Amino acid sequence: MTLSEPGLVVVDVVAADDATALAFQQLLADRRATATAERTTRDASQPGVRLRCYLDLRQELTAAAVVGPTMEPTMVRP
Repeated sequence: MTLSEPGLVVVDVVAADDATALAFQQLLADRRATATAERTTRDASQPGVRLRCYLDLRQELTAAAVVGPTMEPTMVRP
């Protein structure tokens, strides 16, 4: 997809399940103007689900978004 203006971003999400993909999309939407998808798609030959949403990075963060929840890195142990 080609976008004509700087600051517009296409985000393709691949996740294990619908809940995870939609939760990630919601994190983005809580921080930026986002055109969200209402459902995920599945490819029969691939595991998991896919979702595409669109962000507008030209809009500034709100104070609520800056103080909101953060995603902390987690360590996966073998």
